[in-house]
Order: sequence, then structure tokens, then C-alpha cells
Amino acid sequence: MKNITILGSTGSVGVSTLEIVAAHPDRFRVVAMTAGKNLELFIRQIRQFAPRIAVVASHSDVSQLKELCSNLDVTVLGGVEGLIAAATADETEMVVAAIVGAAGLVPTAAAIRAGKDIALANKEILVTAGHLFMDLVAEFGVRLFPVDSEHSAIFQSIEGHRSEDISKIILTASGGPFLNTPTTQLAEVSVRDALNHPNWNMGKKITIDSATMMNKGLEVIEASWLFDTSVDKIQVNIHPQSIIHSMVEYIDGCVIAQLGTPDMKAPIAYALAYPERIVTGVKSLDLTALSGLTFYNPDTAKFPCLELAYRAATSGESMSAVMNAANEIAVSEFLAGHIGFTQIAATIERTMAAHTAHNLLSIDEVLKADLWGRECASEICRETGH
Repeated sequence: MKNITILGSTGSVGVSTLEIVAAHPDRFRVVAMTAGKNLELFIRQIRQFAPRIAVVASHSDVSQLKELCSNLDVTVLGGVEGLIAAATADETEMVVAAIVGAAGLVPTAAAIRAGKDIALANKEILVTAGHLFMDLVAEFGVRLFPVDSEHSAIFQSIEGHRSEDISKIILTASGGPFLNTPTTQLAEVSVRDALNHPNWNMGKKITIDSATMMNKGLEVIEASWLFDTSVDKIQVNIHPQSIIHSMVEYIDGCVIAQLGTPDMKAPIAYALAYPERIVTGVKSLDLTALSGLTFYNPDTAKFPCLELAYRAATSGESMSAVMNAANEIAVSEFLAGHIGFTQIAATIERTMAAHTAHNLLSIDEVLKADLWGRECASEICRETGH
């Protein structure tokens, strides 16, 4: 029996994780879980999985959740302190880090310091504080398992092979909903259009990131830290079918790829049960039913966020944190209808141009860079919004 904490249980990754837990009650037990604003779903999850600790992001929601849980044996907490308590609970062996954005930074760091293994679904953690987190992982001797489908694919493709034999990592990208939309039309696309992903069912923020291709840029940076590889050895290919989740090319010319039906339960289960594989309920892949697998080079003029991520990765550690913060603000403003789709990339680029990159020596410095990026991007959005 493996005891787990889920940071972000009401998001798409958290929900899929709980589906795995429900399918294997003899293997996994939820000790603690956290949520943002979706209290209706959260209380249903608490009743079904009976965690010892339940945490809401806002202190203002604590009293309401306590009332909803009044007949349950659960400790209700709120805020960052509650997140840390959930992440460091004594019984917990693995923490599923699925909080979207930089908000997952502090509790995940606390989990590592408490000796918990990490199933990492929050790519922003390594984007904003890559070397600090990898140093923590090494210092406290914990294991870090990637949950993103692309990074899980890479992880599976390098198993049993020497890292020095890797020539190139190839991240695949669906291209999102606007792959075939003319560039001239992107300024007028709606939020509804941007949320209409062709292959994956994800949360709003990551779906918009997929539409701008910032998601792939973040994954490039995350992969460089996870697999100790320079970004110039990480290539992005557009693969609209989302069947090959990523590939690794070796120095002998061989390429190893991981294929599967697009469903997050597969990489989540691999991280939870590693080194074993368990039944997930994911639909079997029927290659004979596919019309073909196609690949293209990304158009960085059409999707500048990808190029901005590469630029940030080579500019200095704080630049990636600032870029990520600016992206979170710009995406939020787009979802609220305050700026247009193409202004997301423009906001990020202007924020990065205003920042002087420097190395980050502590989590506090990461948080300061994040705050600076948010404030700068917010001001830019106020100036340019409609």
C-alpha cells in the first residue's frame, strides 16, 4: 500500500490520479488532498477517499469546507501552511504535484525536504526553479517521476540506456486548436476557440498554453532539468495525432518512442506504480485504425511563445521564472476577456525585455522574480487591454 498526497485533486491530473486510486484500492491510499475553488467536487472526493487532511487554497473557504465536512474524520486547513502540512504529512510516501502554476513551488519544495518522492505534473516548478529543485532532490535522496505525457515518454524511452548515448530528445506537440488557422486570424480568436483542444481534455490554463505553444516551451525547459540536457539538444515536432508522446534519438541513429492513446491516466499510473505497470483502463492503441502519423517543424513566427521559452532558458535562471509569471498573468487576462489571444505572447515578450536576468540562489529569490514578472505583465495588460 502506497500512501499519497495529491496537491490539486480537483484539476484534470488530480481527477485522473483519483481514478487510478479508485481502480487500485489495494495499492494506494490518499492521506491528504488539496483543492482550489471547486468545493463541490472536493467534498465529493473527500467523502469517497477519506483523506486525513483536506486543504483549500484560500483561508476564506476553510469555514465552509469545515461545515461540509462536519460529519467526517478529516482535518481541514487552508492557505500555504495547509498545503505544506498536506505535502509533508507523516504517512505520505509520494506527493502528486498537480497544482497549476508557480503556486505549487513552496509545498513541493517542502515535500522534498520531508523526504517524499514526487510525481511531478507541475512543469512550472522546474521552469521557475530548476537547479534549486534538482539540488533538493539530490540532497534529500528522493525520487522524481515525471507525469506529463511527454516527459513520461522520455523517461520510458531512456530506461535501460546510458545518458551519454543520447543524441537528441524530441518532444511532440499536437499543435493545439490553431495549427491550421491562418496567422492573420489569430488576433480575433475567442476564448471558446482556444479552449477547444483537438486531442486532450485538460484544465483551462494548460489548454490555452497548448494553443499558444507555451506549454511546449515550458516542457522544453522542464526536460532540460529532468534529463540534465541542454536545450539545444531538445527538439520540438508538431505531431497532430498525439499518438507518439515523445522520442529519444541515440548516437547510433536509433530512435526510441513511446506510443499510446492520449489519456493522462497512463503516465500517472506509471509514476505511481514505478517500476511496475498496472491496469489503467486506457483504451488500447489500434495502429491499424490510424490513417497515418505526421510530423512538422513548428512555426515560431505563428507561435512565438515557443521561441520565447528557448530564449528564456538560455538567458539566465530568473528569466524563465519571469517568463512563466508573465504567461500566467497573460493567460488569466485572456480568459477574462481583457486581452486578445496574440497579446499573450506580446505581453510575455515585453515583460522579458524589461527584465535583467540573474541567477537564483534560493526559493525566496524565485518568488521575488515571479512577483516582479506578475506585476510587470499586469501593468502591460492594463496598458494594452481592450
